[in-house]
Amino acid sequence: MATGSDIRTYFDGQWHDADLAVMRAADHGSWLGTTVFDGARLVNGLVPDLEAHCARINRSARALMITPTVSTEDMVALIREGLRAYAPGAAVYIRPMYWAIDGGDLGIVPRADATGFAVSLEAIPMAPEGATTTLTTTRFRRPVIEDAVVDAKAGCLYPNNARMLAEARAKGFGNALVADAMGNVAESATANVFMVKDGTIFTPIPNGTFLSGITRARHIANLRADGVEVIEKVLTFADFHAADEVFLSGNMMKVTPVSAFDNTTYAVGPVTRRTRDLYWDWAAGQPL
Repeated sequence: MATGSDIRTYFDGQWHDADLAVMRAADHGSWLGTTVFDGARLVNGLVPDLEAHCARINRSARALMITPTVSTEDMVALIREGLRAYAPGAAVYIRPMYWAIDGGDLGIVPRADATGFAVSLEAIPMAPEGATTTLTTTRFRRPVIEDAVVDAKAGCLYPNNARMLAEARAKGFGNALVADAMGNVAESATANVFMVKDGTIFTPIPNGTFLSGITRARHIANLRADGVEVIEKVLTFADFHAADEVFLSGNMMKVTPVSAFDNTTYAVGPVTRRTRDLYWDWAAGQPL
């Protein structure tokens, strides 16, 4: 079942006005989970960092030994073409996808140059003004590169994220603040995380256990250019309990203020609001 509505699918060289079936039962991606995707956004006629998202899916494919078949430039062009069918002002989630079709050694290793490709466009609204979320801890952790392909945006990683999110929801919270293998904060179940203390922004340093996001990097660049100090470092749960502000960063909603972490509450403060304003000021230069 789709997450959004008004779905268009690019597959087999053309756009279709439908949520199209694109995989077969015997495809390597169907039975062994060799799938990668990326997510970008159309919002108010803007497509922030579309090229970066298209470049990253090709890197993700290689990490899973899937041969990418569409160049970054061609992917950007065909996505722009598909988006022109939507009404002005539409909010659309942009999801290019690769999957392996055939297997080589014992059927396990993906065979080179046997790749499926599709793009799914779904109308999904941005969060309403003033929306926040809450965080709690989870017993599930982020894996390391020796255990999983954490250097890719891979579908096979998301069942673990789903366990984190389901546990948080069962406890009455909106999301989970997740530890890495060492017990330090990595990210949330669905997005990267920032905290603010005495006007300085801190975020977990990328250590190979989580995907350091494109939107995360954009926030860091925007804030530093604005003169705000952003420090990447090892952070503990205690650091987050002592924070003045906390917010999540991801492509889907860009900036999501956090109002509570377990029994610690936060205001939606000036740094969180400034991060959001800086992002949309920058994004104004990224039209469709």
